[in-house]
Amino acid sequence: MKDIKIIGLMNKVQGLTNIVKQLVQEVQKNATLAKGTLTAFQLHLGEEEWNKLVEELKVIEKRDLTPDEKKLDLDVE
Repeated sequence: MKDIKIIGLMNKVQGLTNIVKQLVQEVQKNATLAKGTLTAFQLHLGEEEWNKLVEELKVIEKRDLTPDEKKLDLDVE
């Protein structure tokens, strides 16, 4: 009887492992898509406009942060 429970638990763990692997792959795909979209946006704007936008976002970020919050690294170059 214990063997059946152990086998059942092993099957559940394997199933969860497969799900986690799929989720990691999805996150990687989303990260790649986001990077590609960001690169396309950078190319569309041009270097000068992109740098202005990044500086504006840094100013907004500094203004909105409370002392306890960690800063978001916007250095995407």
